Amino acid sequence: MNAVEVDPERRTARVGAGATWGEFDRATQEHGLATTGGRVSTTGVAGLTLGGGSGWLERRYGLACDNLVSVDLVTADGRTVTASEDEHPELFWALHGGGGNFGIATSFEFAVHPVGPEVLAGLLLWPGDAGYEVGRAYRDMAFDAPDELGSALVFLTGPPEEFIPVHLQGQTLAAIAILWAGDVTDGEDAIADLRALGPEVDLVGPMPYTEFQCMIDDPPGLGNYWSADYHDTFPDEALDTFVKYGFERPSPVSQQILVPWGGAIARVSDEATPMTHRDVRWISHPFAMWDVAEDATANIDWAQSFRRDIAAHTNGGVYLNFIGHEGEERIKAAFGDAKFRRLQQVKADWDPSNVFQGNQNIRPATS
Repeated sequence: MNAVEVDPERRTARVGAGATWGEFDRATQEHGLATTGGRVSTTGVAGLTLGGGSGWLERRYGLACDNLVSVDLVTADGRTVTASEDEHPELFWALHGGGGNFGIATSFEFAVHPVGPEVLAGLLLWPGDAGYEVGRAYRDMAFDAPDELGSALVFLTGPPEEFIPVHLQGQTLAAIAILWAGDVTDGEDAIADLRALGPEVDLVGPMPYTEFQCMIDDPPGLGNYWSADYHDTFPDEALDTFVKYGFERPSPVSQQILVPWGGAIARVSDEATPMTHRDVRWISHPFAMWDVAEDATANIDWAQSFRRDIAAHTNGGVYLNFIGHEGEERIKAAFGDAKFRRLQQVKADWDPSNVFQGNQNIRPATS
């Protein structure tokens, strides 16, 4: 179930639905190929792809679902089917972000692209009190940067690692995560303005793509509460709120994340997939985590409070892989009314009894 078969001539890869992105990346990188995958190597290929599939390569090559060639499934009534542009195209459309609502995926075929094996990637780190200046500079360049630049603005706590100066360990840091999916020399030029801001720690350099894909893996066993919102613009008032909550994280393992979309994501037509607002510019992503059960309430309250305070600058849309269970209205917001009804009809065609409901559930249409 976790086997990966790469065809470097056709530039495709077939992967079992039990594989993680770390396993997929190691197999494809033997041929200098990759497709957009999860930012954490232990993420499952299946869940990420069926929910859309955001990752560092998305501005260059689109979301994971945009690179699907076909999906093999077992349906609610026990049939095995293949969905592609030529076979069951309506089901194939629904699998581009509609989640695990329509069957049990058993394997995927992806288009893969030249990436690495060595890429320019890593983290730039500043003390937290530089966050407003760094945040403004990042906002002003990241969305309009070349498609090769995958990045995120992150507020985190300095870990007790030898590459972090002692005075920054345990302190709030402003970080920019970078992956340049192109020539390393071109990437050095593209991030020169960010380096000109004088990061106290510069961990960006040539490294194996597979190494960067593991760089922000979290240890197992943490409690998690994620949420997210779409933003068509991110003015100074929104950025001030974002940074403020970056400082107010109640747990040292929680993070406050801002991701630019655009590039290849926005070039996919709105009707090509169930996902809506593909032209959105920014996603804010309060990433609440904790290692002591008693801290759950404070961290969940922090994420929810941020969402309330940033609400005036959101457009109502959401990427479902970035959130947990937040109710049917939030599920509808990911697709819009018309696409949600279309998904309900696909659900009725393939799972009329709603067997597959342990997910961001789309209930089948009724006659």
